Amino acid sequence: MNKARPHGQGSHLLFPLSILGILVIINLIKGADYFSITMINGALYGNIPNILFGASELVILSIGMTLVTASSRGQDISVGVAAAITSAVFVQVLLGAPEITWLVILYGFAVSCVVGMVIGAFNGSLVAIFKVQPMVATLILFTAGRSISFMIDGKLSPILANPLTSQIGGVMPGIPIPTPIILTAIFIILTAVVLKTTNLRLYVETVGINEKAARLNGINPVAVKFLTYVILGVCCAVAGFIAVTKAGRHDSVNILKFVEMDAILAVAIGGNALSGGKFSITGSIIGAYTIEMLSRTLLRLEVGTETIKAFKAVFIIILMVISSPVLRVQLAKAKRWLETGGLKGLLTKREA
Repeated sequence: MNKARPHGQGSHLLFPLSILGILVIINLIKGADYFSITMINGALYGNIPNILFGASELVILSIGMTLVTASSRGQDISVGVAAAITSAVFVQVLLGAPEITWLVILYGFAVSCVVGMVIGAFNGSLVAIFKVQPMVATLILFTAGRSISFMIDGKLSPILANPLTSQIGGVMPGIPIPTPIILTAIFIILTAVVLKTTNLRLYVETVGINEKAARLNGINPVAVKFLTYVILGVCCAVAGFIAVTKAGRHDSVNILKFVEMDAILAVAIGGNALSGGKFSITGSIIGAYTIEMLSRTLLRLEVGTETIKAFKAVFIIILMVISSPVLRVQLAKAKRWLETGGLKGLLTKREA
């Protein structure tokens, strides 16, 4: 006896993979050497490594955003700001040390993660305990966060002129793959292990689908929502850590600016409902890489940097229309109409 396939399994990946495929075709038309990879000074260079490198922070943030969206049925619009604060703390820890060593870097990273968890706990408390709508709750930090980061910096843009942090943001000696790509892969693997070995997925999806039913089954919706925001806080710290080591300096104003919208878009492209419930981390990861490829494709087509934002806005509108329940209902009706004979059946009735 064949086992019934779970509803929608695999189908959520069709949309992001289709968009990714279209972008690949456009780039291949633009130049057949799109997939070429070269080795320069012991490091891999090419369009594919550049996309993987450029999307590192967005991939990590999209993972946390997926969990928050699924559990709280809303989005956190302060992830870029939170990353700016955590990375500012990281930089200050390093600058305050007499010598920057791997141990100091690890300590600074751990401190930034704790700060990220505190930020996540703050947002999570507003959403889970005080029942504030997620976008409104995180608007507080979105508004004030970069000012806080600027004050942590001492109203300066501190520079990380250190070979160790340069290796984290670039390439380690003897390893051709850029370090941010490796760190992102490790983070994805850790996320997969956690989701596989714990009940986190079950709890998050249950709370997102129906809080009352979750509570009746012994699941604490407040704790689950709170936990997802804390996890997102850690994601912000990791993303900020990668971003600041890439740049080699901390710019409170511009670090991961407007990444919030890209993270939300990655979740939507990944086939996840922005109204919460079931989620796909894999879909969000593909969505994040799709956004990075879209940006680079537009640049390759000689679209201006500021104009890219307009293209993304149009893309978001199209995406929202395609994924809207109204359109899905109409498409389902059209499918049933075709299955029952469609135009041929209508003509047959008229002849009769």
